This record gives sequence, C-alpha cells and structure tokens, in this order.
Amino acid sequence: MIRVLVTDDEPLIRAGIRMILSSADDMSVVAEAANGREAVDIARSQRVDVALLDIQMPVMDGLTALAELRRSAPEVRVLILTTFGERQNVLRALGAGSAGFLLKDSAPAELMRAVRAAAAGEAYLSPGATRHVVDSLASGGTADRAERARRRLEKLTVRERDVLTLLGEGLSNADAGQRIHMSEATVKTYVSRILAKLECDNRVQAALLARDAGLGT
Repeated sequence: MIRVLVTDDEPLIRAGIRMILSSADDMSVVAEAANGREAVDIARSQRVDVALLDIQMPVMDGLTALAELRRSAPEVRVLILTTFGERQNVLRALGAGSAGFLLKDSAPAELMRAVRAAAAGEAYLSPGATRHVVDSLASGGTADRAERARRRLEKLTVRERDVLTLLGEGLSNADAGQRIHMSEATVKTYVSRILAKLECDNRVQAALLARDAGLGT
C-alpha cells in the first residue's frame, strides 16, 4: 500500500485528490496538510511514501517544503502538483529533487500513474510539463549543439532511439509501451539503458537530447 500525504491550501482540492487516490486498491491517503510546514512536520512524524505538494501555499510554499523534505526526510518521494506550469517552476522542482511534476488539470488516471511511478523510485513529469520544458530549453539550440546531440545518439540502437523519441514527447513508460507494443517493464529497461549510454541523470535530460538531435520533429 502506497502511503500518500496530500498538501494543498484549498480543502476542496485536497478532498478531490483524496477521493481519486482512495479509489485505487494500492494507495491510501494517510494525512493532509494545508501548507508546506505542516507537510514537513507530518512527514517527519509518520511514515509517508509519496507527498503531493502544491506550489503556492501560505506559511511555507511547496518548493521550500520540497527542499526541506529532501534534507530531513529523504525517503519521502515528492510530487509537485500545481496549476502553474511555468518553465521556472518545473526546473526548480527538478533541481530541488522532486520525483515529478504534475499539473492540476491532469486526468485522474495520470495522477495515480504519477504516484505509482514516484513510489517505485521513478521520475515522472506530466506530458504537458515535459513538452513545456523541452520546447522552452530546446528553442535556443544551436547547430553545434544539434550536431553534438546527434553524435551522442549514435551509440543507441534503432529501438532505443524509438523509445527516446517517445521520451521527448513526454510519454510515461506505460504509454510508450502501448505506442510501440512493449511491456511497461521492457520500456523501463530501455529507459535505464538509454540514460546510461547517454550519461543522462534523468528523463528530461534525455528528452532534451532527443529534441536537440531532431528526433520526433
């Protein structure tokens, strides 16, 4: 059972998230918090597997709480959940150690998928957030950067390039598997292999390389 902490300053939002997650057989909302300070205190005092944090909150915002949780409760996987999809928020969340970034207009199934991915130790960005970051950062690319990216991708097999192309589109392992007729576990293996070959720390870096090299464009 995945133990989830839901943090948002709006009670209706918390109630909606609780209702969605409680419908899953493998998840349990064990606590709610109205601000980042409450979330940090709860995570320190009881076992939490995944913490959902809104960004804009009183007392302590979600990004500050994320940084505090990484210091004091590193075993808790944190998903940033917000209506604000600006590039700087996504980048700050990833830089501070977030397990993922999910927009509040995401479908319930995507929310559950993100929680499962985080609990399993995987990084998760909603497709919208991934495309936003990749498009924003890749837009300033140069011919030299594109050529360097293409050279790095030469070490990939054809199938690995197929998977990387889907990473660039922001697809999850499950969605990528459906697209190219692979099991989710097989896609996960490919992703790990791709990250190792390209010497990337996470999926977003790999997605940026894919865009720089022109995959999927």
